[in-house]
Amino acid sequence: QCDLQGLWRNELGSNMTILATNTAGTFLGSYYTAVAATNKQILVSPLQGVQQHPSAKRHPTFGFTVQWQFSDSTTAFVGQCFVDHHGKETLETTWLLREEILSHKDTWKATR
Repeated sequence: QCDLQGLWRNELGSNMTILATNTAGTFLGSYYTAVAATNKQILVSPLQGVQQHPSAKRHPTFGFTVQWQFSDSTTAFVGQCFVDHHGKETLETTWLLREEILSHKDTWKATR
């Protein structure tokens, strides 16, 4: 069974820490990205999320948001946790980032 709690790293050098998931499946943590489109100093940013049926599923789905502390943007991640036959856990995710814009007419360029 997949357990989201702990330290996770991706192939680009970003990492996140997920604290204990409660019985409702909600969790808190922090995210440090190694990749950002900014000249500002990258800071550790808070995340909060939810895991689908944490005690009942072998490969649960989950979602979380990160409120970036170094930019005016928020990212939403959704994914699924997989466990291989050796017990190795892997998270597969997709994300959308929305940055603040000053005018509604520029909304087309605000989401990546």
